[in-house]
Amino acid sequence: MRYKSAMKIPKRIQPLVDDGLVDEVLRPLMSGKEADVFIVRYDSEIRCAKIYKEIDRRNFKQAVQYREGRKVRNSRRARAMEKGSKFGRHQQEQIWQNTEVDALYNLAGVGVRVPQPYGCFNGVLLMELITDDEGNVAPRLNDISMSAEQAVEDHAVVMHYAMLMLCAGLVHGDLSEFNVLVDAYGPVIIDFPQVVDAAANNHAQWMFERDVDNMTAYYGQYAPELLETHYAKEIWSLFEGGELNPEVALTGYFEETLEEADVDAVLLEIKAALAEEEERQKRLRMETEADGKGVELQGDLSLSEIDSQHRGKPRSNGRRAQ
Repeated sequence: MRYKSAMKIPKRIQPLVDDGLVDEVLRPLMSGKEADVFIVRYDSEIRCAKIYKEIDRRNFKQAVQYREGRKVRNSRRARAMEKGSKFGRHQQEQIWQNTEVDALYNLAGVGVRVPQPYGCFNGVLLMELITDDEGNVAPRLNDISMSAEQAVEDHAVVMHYAMLMLCAGLVHGDLSEFNVLVDAYGPVIIDFPQVVDAAANNHAQWMFERDVDNMTAYYGQYAPELLETHYAKEIWSLFEGGELNPEVALTGYFEETLEEADVDAVLLEIKAALAEEEERQKRLRMETEADGKGVELQGDLSLSEIDSQHRGKPRSNGRRAQ
């Protein structure tokens, strides 16, 4: 399909034109909560340019949860970001923007279908434009319908991609039918500025489960049997157990077993711990009073000895169904 150029070059893209990275801006593609996207031309190739919005114009909620665990090697930058200075906010924005291009390179390398990145330049990400057979922009998943058979097939592909992402230590964090494009070869995952480190972010598990459950619920509209699957818990349990790898054959089944806690025993342990703490405080008061009189108390237990006598708590575990 031919694109007609009929618009003024956006201010943020002008430096890329000046540097020869973009030859022409063809038209706007979309405006999202964290960026505006334009279709551009470079030589004979049609690409897209994603312009990240400034932090005060961005409508992405709970960004702090997504930033947790992102590593900052430079200590000066880390301190500035903690203080929230102007320099710190600028550094935080650079990390936010570079996170997506880094994720695109990493995920493409492990077999996840994502747009090919060409680099991020001053808050503008240049990447591949995903198109259909006729060269038109590929539709988002929420804009198409499908047969039950196709839903089952594509759902399996997306579950495999979610697993590959987790194998690479990443969780998309905002995956839904609005962040998946569909071309002639199937689903393509897009939008990664909020991607999180699965091992370093305390919210990673529920984000992962939400991502997978979102996709299952969408495909389940066309193939209701998918709603009975439990891929999120299956994949995460394998990840936690150190058993997840790209060759794992997923089943969608997961059996969670919870060990019943002995409530009476727990209460007795709590009461015993409280009694010992009360006794310890009493001895400390006696020691303080005795110090002034030159009296030495004998037979006191040390804190480490007391603590070592009372450890342990009820636990739960889950295992993948065979």
